[in-house]
Amino acid sequence: MARLTKKQKEAASKIEKGKLYSVDEASALIKEITNTKFDASVDLAVRLGVDPRKANQMVRGVVSLPHGTGKDMKVLALVTPDKEAEAKEAGADYVGLDEYLDKIKGGWTDVDVIITMPSVMGKLGPLGRVLGPRGLMPNPKTGTVTMDVAKAVTEVKAGKIDFKVDKTGIVHAAIGKASFSADKIAGNANELLQTLIKLKPTAAKGTYVKSIFMSSTMSPSVAIDPKIG
Repeated sequence: MARLTKKQKEAASKIEKGKLYSVDEASALIKEITNTKFDASVDLAVRLGVDPRKANQMVRGVVSLPHGTGKDMKVLALVTPDKEAEAKEAGADYVGLDEYLDKIKGGWTDVDVIITMPSVMGKLGPLGRVLGPRGLMPNPKTGTVTMDVAKAVTEVKAGKIDFKVDKTGIVHAAIGKASFSADKIAGNANELLQTLIKLKPTAAKGTYVKSIFMSSTMSPSVAIDPKIG
């Protein structure tokens, strides 16, 4: 087992063993125990009482974080020529079609989100093996396949993220940066948690939100009371 550094031991000592914190308490504590030289990401891991292998218990959605992600999201708009100006004006970092499809075929995936139009999706199908595992395949359910390209680009740039329960029943999401105020971290965390609660599948039985943990890059996790969350 890897030995803890002095800073890691100090951070761990500030977390009460067995205590379930409120979202506000956890947000303040994460700032206190984050000692990285870079601006660490703050992440939320929510274990749900669902069986993601069953289609009627899949939890997937989008949320617009009120205080943004703190990350400059790189957006690729794969659009027809008539939509290029619209995408550029909205702030897309890369705009085009065939030349970017060729780049992706060659292994280029240096973007955070791809936004496209329904008429272009047929061209993206063969690239599923490249885009799928990286979570980059556009999807109408997450608003990344749309005719309103400008709106989609603007929302992503402003802090809209998509999330999906993994095969172990956990939703992982980056909800901000350690440089954010505790209030902003808590605000983003609460927005995600309320969205997850609204998406509870009718087929899910028993306890829906089983556990919530907040952490930053390289920090210990802080347990949040799922009843508060």
